[in-house]
Amino acid sequence: MSRYIATRAIRGANLIVQEADALLSKALQEKGADCPVAFPNTAYYLPTIYGMTGREVTKLDELTPVLEHAKDLLHPVPAAQYWTPYLGETLDSGMSTLLAAEIIEAIRFVYGEEPGRLAGFHATGSSFTSPDGDVAGGPGGNGRLNGPIDDVQLRAWGIQLVDGRMPGFAAIVGCAKSNEVAVKIVRELQKRNILIFLCGNVNGRSVIHQLQEEGVEMGYDTYIVPFGLDTLSAIYPIGFATRSALTFGGMKGGQAKDILQYNRQRVFAFVLALGEVDDLKYAAAAGAINYGFPVIADTRIPQILPTGVTTYEHVISMPFNEIEGKDDLERAEKLVQKCIETRGVKIKMTEVPIPVPYGSAFEGEVVRKKDMRVEFGGKYSRAFEYLRMVDMDQVEDGKIEIIGPDFADVPEAGAMDMSILVEVAGRKMQKDFEPVLERQIHYFINGASGVQHIGQRDITWIRISKAAADKGFTLKHFGEIVHARLMADFGAIVDKVQVKIITEPTLHAEWLQKAREAYDYRNNRLADMTDESVEEFYTCTLCQSFAPTHLCLVSPQRLGLCGAYNYLDCAASYQINPTGPNQPVRKGMLIDREKGIYAGLNEITQQKSNGTVQEVSMYSIMTSPMTACGCFECIVMLIPEANGVMVVSREDTSMTPAGMTFSTLAGMAGGGLQTPGVMGIGKYYLTSPKFISADGGFSRIVWMSSVLKQTMAAELQAVCEREGDPDLLSKIADETICTEVDDLLVYLEATGHPALMMEPMF
Repeated sequence: MSRYIATRAIRGANLIVQEADALLSKALQEKGADCPVAFPNTAYYLPTIYGMTGREVTKLDELTPVLEHAKDLLHPVPAAQYWTPYLGETLDSGMSTLLAAEIIEAIRFVYGEEPGRLAGFHATGSSFTSPDGDVAGGPGGNGRLNGPIDDVQLRAWGIQLVDGRMPGFAAIVGCAKSNEVAVKIVRELQKRNILIFLCGNVNGRSVIHQLQEEGVEMGYDTYIVPFGLDTLSAIYPIGFATRSALTFGGMKGGQAKDILQYNRQRVFAFVLALGEVDDLKYAAAAGAINYGFPVIADTRIPQILPTGVTTYEHVISMPFNEIEGKDDLERAEKLVQKCIETRGVKIKMTEVPIPVPYGSAFEGEVVRKKDMRVEFGGKYSRAFEYLRMVDMDQVEDGKIEIIGPDFADVPEAGAMDMSILVEVAGRKMQKDFEPVLERQIHYFINGASGVQHIGQRDITWIRISKAAADKGFTLKHFGEIVHARLMADFGAIVDKVQVKIITEPTLHAEWLQKAREAYDYRNNRLADMTDESVEEFYTCTLCQSFAPTHLCLVSPQRLGLCGAYNYLDCAASYQINPTGPNQPVRKGMLIDREKGIYAGLNEITQQKSNGTVQEVSMYSIMTSPMTACGCFECIVMLIPEANGVMVVSREDTSMTPAGMTFSTLAGMAGGGLQTPGVMGIGKYYLTSPKFISADGGFSRIVWMSSVLKQTMAAELQAVCEREGDPDLLSKIADETICTEVDDLLVYLEATGHPALMMEPMF
């Protein structure tokens, strides 16, 4: 262990703990011991403190014992004349740094300070503004700098974390050699679909400034999240990692060793330190190493070789100017590759022959009206996409046709009708695979930087930015993307792919009619299937990479809790990849018809959960409900006073009649836990006749997030009519009506909700 690193890290830890001590004393005097303390929209109190100590901090004076614990972890700065390994002391000091940093950040929220604005260890000039007056960064790309990632976003990213589309995250601290190098590093990480967290500065200048000056859009949607201009804001990536273990891994507060091991084994993250590394950065880096996250620096510092804390090297020095390469951009690319190698991140990249950067990190990119060159669909035109299986001799592999005009003659910011007709052939291709492959078009096209894709089927809405068009992006590149990705991702079943981009009006209308007939056929195909009509259900183990005791069971009438996989999707997935996450499982002997309990399902659940879960019910929330990881779209929870259940959407941050927000409820529903009265679901399970049918079905819903009522209005109304109560939806309360259980009961009485007259749920 390097004495130099130990000295710098221990010295930095002592300084930050002193800073936290002074700030806490000031806050207690000015705000009072009972002043509330919290990170907004997060379920786990102050997550790193909660995870490492088990302390549920809700007010200022509860930070005092945490600070004392941080002090206990400190060690004297190493003496110049003695040398010992110092690894343990350095790691302790790193953990002390994290606890102190979270204390300081929590107090910043008490004072209403934005991350990076408090005096102390921060950048000169605090936050910064873009030319139009907006503070750069933020969840939407042009809002303020971020504090903690909210739980809604954590869970929205969940499915990408567990299915490998987002293989890991990088915490970039400091400032790159130049703006061009900063952009290159970020683009290389984006191409590899790695989530990027930004913080820190060197002499008052941050990588955040550099990206903002180059017009790089930052925010949740682009996988580039700016936290703060000081090193202390690195606590937010660490908090994200801690919450991953709590959310998906089913860990509890205080299980420090388990949480650290979980992150080492399952959360593929690393720290990239750009520019000079000061004492505080050394201390924060020591904290990251506790989690198994290596640190790669682009300056000359001592290295720490493997000792078992991280998977491979702990600290790597790669002085930027000494990296072999013809220019700085090539050096930046090699620096990123070294980071990936050091952490052992598993990357899957597909080369797509288009003139703009490409990768899943661009999937959420928004093309605003002022930046738009042309759009297809939306308010002013019609766009649709249709994938169909045809005979082998009808497909010329790689052929891309543009039938009709391109958008060259469309006025800037104009619109035009367009369709993407994909024809595939393959010896193992089946008709049932069509919608599965077609649904991938959304992800495929969205991977192009400067291209926005929303919706599917005949409500597709695509925008191309002026920047993408200026780089040469044309309609033909839609075909290039679809062909390359289908062949790369689904080559096991697809032998040949051709794409027709249709803008000619008559042909566009003709194919729109054919596509709608195919959509109707597919809808009816699944609608006609019931759980009783099949002998096999499917497992989904995608989330087991993050929640080892959770197993999804997918049936014709119950889709996966993430909402991304229905029965036919799983069947197609199995055909495409017979050893993959979706496997058929025979239901076996019927144990309880009403609750949907089968011997075969119990057996596979016991096996896949390592014996943690012994029984699972497909149709009950009260008896052995299915477990969840943390990627669910909604939470269903018993409201005993109302003899019914509430349904809370992931997008809903309001209070609920249970006295908890979605974030808090998620801690009870996720992590592979089996909790009677609470379960996570995919939102379209609400429309199934099997929705908690053993407990009374849809009529048991007494409260529902208004976002569900609005976005699923037609589907939910059809369910109400199926239940024989066309006015039922209006009898279900939401957060605009009440958030207290007493008010809920008054509303249910006034509307005559049927749950009040039903048999008791328990």
